[in-house]
Amino acid sequence: MTESVMPTYGRLDVTFSEGKGAWLTDTDGKRYLDALSGIAVCNLGHCHPAVTRAIQHQAETLVHTSNMYHIALQEKLADKLTALSGMDQVFFCNSGAEANEAAIKIARKYGHSKGIDKPVVIVMDGSFHGRTMATLTATGNAKVQVGFDPLVPGFVRVPYNDLDALRMAIGHWPEAVAVLLEPVQGEGGIKIPDSEYLAGVRAICTQRKLLMMLDEVQTGIARTGKWFAYQHNPELVPDVMTLAKGLGNGMPIGACLVAGNAVGILQAGNHGSTFGGNPLACSAALSVLNTIEEDGILGHVNVLGKQMLEGFQQRLLGKAGVKDVRAHGMMFGIELSMPCAELVKKALAEGLLINVTAESVIRLLPPLILNVEESQMIVDKVSKLVLEFLSSQQVESVA
Repeated sequence: MTESVMPTYGRLDVTFSEGKGAWLTDTDGKRYLDALSGIAVCNLGHCHPAVTRAIQHQAETLVHTSNMYHIALQEKLADKLTALSGMDQVFFCNSGAEANEAAIKIARKYGHSKGIDKPVVIVMDGSFHGRTMATLTATGNAKVQVGFDPLVPGFVRVPYNDLDALRMAIGHWPEAVAVLLEPVQGEGGIKIPDSEYLAGVRAICTQRKLLMMLDEVQTGIARTGKWFAYQHNPELVPDVMTLAKGLGNGMPIGACLVAGNAVGILQAGNHGSTFGGNPLACSAALSVLNTIEEDGILGHVNVLGKQMLEGFQQRLLGKAGVKDVRAHGMMFGIELSMPCAELVKKALAEGLLINVTAESVIRLLPPLILNVEESQMIVDKVSKLVLEFLSSQQVESVA
């Protein structure tokens, strides 16, 4: 690796040169089955024909003008997202961290409109919201915060999936103006809350006049079998929702959507983005949304996700060293009783791309366009790697 690139990533020793569907090819010609999708980004797989055509056409037509002017594709994309989500307005940016920054600014301005000088946003243990200073502070992982003090004030942390703790925090902090959380904690280890949790948060926020802000950067855009994960709860609509990752299928784009009490808080001059919502990014995002609709991806995710979960459970549940096997749509978490980061390199050697997060959770976020054969290959390969790893760990502990 060239020394000209800042060493901010612990990169694996592979360089990819081509991708198609659920497969990547490296510079030596070796093929890999991608069970990570660029971390829930390439939901339609690599180089999807519809997205490729949209990008090519727009690149030949108009790439960028700036938000000083009307952008027809941005308006069309905003209309599409509000129709799908039941929300009212959209701010476009370039990433999930930027979308969450917009959400935090909305919360603070909302607080000031209520006469609160130092607004507080309640966030969750185990969360991940980005690496800017505000989103880093909101993130519930002390390891990623080390070395960046002083952090941004105005955040209070509570346990995830604990409504009583949330009520206590709100009671203790009258300056609280919003609750920011993920419907499923992805980076935190595919932590799936109780079925009534999100509805409970919504009810508390409504009662206390707090903004309910959902970070759907990883869960949004069909990943859980709904357009957005909160839609598994009938009638629930957040005040703020953030998106990125799968929205552009690799083209950088983020979005912050608002409804209810969050509408109208940001006015001209309060926030902005040079590149956010430019024609090229919006063209890609519109093609993603249209393809998901036209190809019946939501139904496919529900069927295939269930089949894969059952396959993992049959192969792994009950085995010594396996704590849990869980999934929400096509977000899979296989939790072991010991750190297992070495499995990432072992999988790479076997031609498979996976991830380990929270030290002991194998996180799988495969493309939503997997066919049955490819999905079975992932189940087989991952299960085999896990069982071999656990066997070797037991042998070593006995020795």
